[in-house]
Amino acid sequence: QVQLVESGGDLVQPGGSLRLSCAASGNIFSINAMGWYRQAPGKEREWVATITSGGPANYADSVKDRFIISRDNIKNTVYLQMDSLKREDTAVYYCNADVTHISRSRTTYWGKGTLVTVSS
Repeated sequence: QVQLVESGGDLVQPGGSLRLSCAASGNIFSINAMGWYRQAPGKEREWVATITSGGPANYADSVKDRFIISRDNIKNTVYLQMDSLKREDTAVYYCNADVTHISRSRTTYWGKGTLVTVSS
């Protein structure tokens, strides 16, 4: 079993910045892709960004040039630096990880989410 714990969500004014973190722990041999998703009130969960174990990242058009995803493979942690935040970025942010277990089986895990509110 693997646990993903997000942190860093907060109330921030439009134009501000936040940095989210997500730490994975448990039965981990390696972590392949790690990503961030978000779910705004009344909307479906949407993909935000993904980063592979080698480092290449991809972003949703809505956050490109404002958000940066990064990871620390030693700490099994993924980060999301969010700049120039907009009201429409308000959502619960979830991280996920494609984990290879010690047995070499693979499972995708999700965190429980951290709330980001962009408001003046």
